[in-house]
Amino acid sequence: MAEKTKKTSPAEFVNQVRAETSKVVWPTRQETVRTAIFVFIMVIILSVFFLGIDSLFGAVVAWLLTLG
Repeated sequence: MAEKTKKTSPAEFVNQVRAETSKVVWPTRQETVRTAIFVFIMVIILSVFFLGIDSLFGAVVAWLLTLG
């Protein structure tokens, strides 16, 4: 059988959320900017990669269709 759990009151829940939020280590502005730049660079690299793959497959499919 399932165990019965004690329900938490809304006030106790808010207090628990505040306690957990105070434990969070927030990133500095420099860390946030550095991470955003890294993500932007990775998006550009992956976009170019997938553009190349898509173009390659498109060319292969077009070539295969000319054989028929």
